Amino acid sequence: MNIRLTAHSESWPVAGHFTISRGSHTHAEVIVVTLSQGGATGATGRGEATPSARYAESIPRSLQELEIAATALRHGATPDDLLVQLPAGATRNALDAAWWDLRCKQSGQRITELLGIAPLQPVTTAYTISIDTPGAMEAAAREQAHRPLLKIKTGGDGVVESVQAVRRGAPGSRLIVDANEAWPPEHLAELLHAMADLGVALVEQPLPAGQDGALATLRRPLPVFADESVHTSADLPALRDRYDGVNLKLDKAGGLTEALRARNRAREEGLRVMCGCMLGTSLAMAPAMIVAQGAEVVDLDAPLLLAMDRQDGIVYRDSTMQPFSAALWG
Repeated sequence: MNIRLTAHSESWPVAGHFTISRGSHTHAEVIVVTLSQGGATGATGRGEATPSARYAESIPRSLQELEIAATALRHGATPDDLLVQLPAGATRNALDAAWWDLRCKQSGQRITELLGIAPLQPVTTAYTISIDTPGAMEAAAREQAHRPLLKIKTGGDGVVESVQAVRRGAPGSRLIVDANEAWPPEHLAELLHAMADLGVALVEQPLPAGQDGALATLRRPLPVFADESVHTSADLPALRDRYDGVNLKLDKAGGLTEALRARNRAREEGLRVMCGCMLGTSLAMAPAMIVAQGAEVVDLDAPLLLAMDRQDGIVYRDSTMQPFSAALWG
């Protein structure tokens, strides 16, 4: 096929800081894969992903995996061969996205045409309020009170106070709460009831992945969605008794191809679908926006949290994402 693969890392500054239960980020550290065919006048596809230390990933490791992939391409492998060999994760996501983009460029078709689906429609995304003092979170919520959906990051302490603060700052917004595995198991029932009393729409991943069995026997007063507990479609059958929905992210699933499979499987298992993301630019959000079509909850606000985005980035009108252009991806 004579396809050439190159990869590099990029660092995109966050506007302020982004803090979750596992720590703070001042930059989105991403990898970008480029697949080229036909030399200087040929087609080129791009894909972006964000390796996560939570899943034993790193920029150096991803770049090393991609160098091995580039060598395999030079020796006759195809991108499809590589996608079968790579495990689910950020490296495979970047390659999968670049391969879809290259095929769009080669065929002159948009990604929706290649997939045989309807043209993309705008979607409304959540906007994230990072962990901070209650006063700072209230002030941040007040600045974003015009947005219909706010996502509140919490740790294991001060959960109720943080959510109360955001509610004061944005009394008209719908709220979702993301614990990122940080809630103490002994306070799980108490905290879920407190969230329900505060009008929270749903809670994400209150307990650590692999230690969430208590959710199966607990009467849940509001929907609880899996995040860290779900990566691919293979994970879903075991989660249907513990969770009401799942947060599908391309960096966990290993790309658009598997994320679409997981979305369909989630429906079969009776689970609601949320489409989320890691910190990244519009290049990473574009393929995720396909998975977001028809999702009950969309959380693709990463470009809004950055100090700057890519050229030809997705247009956000307040919290509404407009369909991306072919100049960006797909």
